[in-house]
Amino acid sequence: MKKIFVAFVAVMALYACSSGEKDLKYRGLSMALPFETFVDSLQARGFAVDSAKTDSTWERVSMAKPDEKFRLMLAQKDGILLALQENYKISTNDSTRHLWQQLRDDFEKELGAWPNCPILKDDHKVAKFETDGGFVTLTLENTYRPTFSVLYEVKK
Repeated sequence: MKKIFVAFVAVMALYACSSGEKDLKYRGLSMALPFETFVDSLQARGFAVDSAKTDSTWERVSMAKPDEKFRLMLAQKDGILLALQENYKISTNDSTRHLWQQLRDDFEKELGAWPNCPILKDDHKVAKFETDGGFVTLTLENTYRPTFSVLYEVKK
């Protein structure tokens, strides 16, 4: 009887661990967390809320960290995080092209998936990854000024 109980506990622990793996993660942080907890976790990592660019209802929150090359935009509804976007500030087209390729390769390894790349020009590239928990889209647009962003969208 004791062995059956131990086996049951082991199976339940395995199930709990594997069900959490389906969540989309942002730099190791589960995007399935309640919105306030997610924001608190980002603040603990050094990000600060930019109140000038955050709406009064907190449906869209802007965050920044002094030593990062990007700003975060978070969208939520009813306390659930829907999307997070990193918007990079880079001064040259070559820098954005290199960053796009580096992050694309990193996501291929991390997510274990090949991206759908509907646009692959030198100055306009898009790579869309689909995971069990959501989507990650890398977008490079060097039309007028270097622009690079990474969008994380949670599946509903």
